[in-house]
Amino acid sequence: MSISMSSASLPVFKVMLGNLKHFLEKAQAFAQARKCDPAALTQYRLAPDMLPFTRQVLIACDAARLGVSRISGVETPKFEDTETTFDELKARIDKTLSWLASVPPDKLDGTEDKEVTFPVGRDATRTMKAEAYLKHWVLPNFYFHVTTAYAILRHNGVDLGKADYLSGAR
Repeated sequence: MSISMSSASLPVFKVMLGNLKHFLEKAQAFAQARKCDPAALTQYRLAPDMLPFTRQVLIACDAARLGVSRISGVETPKFEDTETTFDELKARIDKTLSWLASVPPDKLDGTEDKEVTFPVGRDATRTMKAEAYLKHWVLPNFYFHVTTAYAILRHNGVDLGKADYLSGAR
C-alpha cells in the first residue's frame, strides 16, 4: 500500500507540534525553577542573523498550517503572530493542532500532482507539485524550525534530549 498525502503530513505535524509544546513546558519549568526572565529564552537566537525562539515556534506552526492549507485548498484562519510568552506559544500550537484536526484527510489525498504556488522570501513565488512541495519544502522547513527551537532551549540549559525531540509528548 502506498503512503497518502494525509498520512505523510497530518500525523507528522501532530506528533512534532506536540513535542514542540513539550519543549515549551520544559522551558517554562526551567525558567520558573531558575527564577530567570522567560524572555531570556523566548528572545534568544543562536546567531545574530537567526530569528529568536518565539519566531521559530510561530514559523513551525505556520509551516504545518499553511502547507496543509495550500495542498488541501481548505482555508486556514489568519494568526496574528503576537505571541510572546510560553503560555501564548503553547496556545498557538493548540490552535494549529485544532485547525489541522479539522482538515478532512480526503482533501489532501489524491493531490500529489496539484500545482502549489507559494511565497518564497518577500517578493518571489515558486510553484511545485503538491507531493514535491510537501516532501521537499514543507516538511524540511517545518523540521528546521522545530529543531532550531529545540537547539535554542538545549543551548540555554533546558533539560531536553533526543527522547524529548522524538517522543516528548507521548
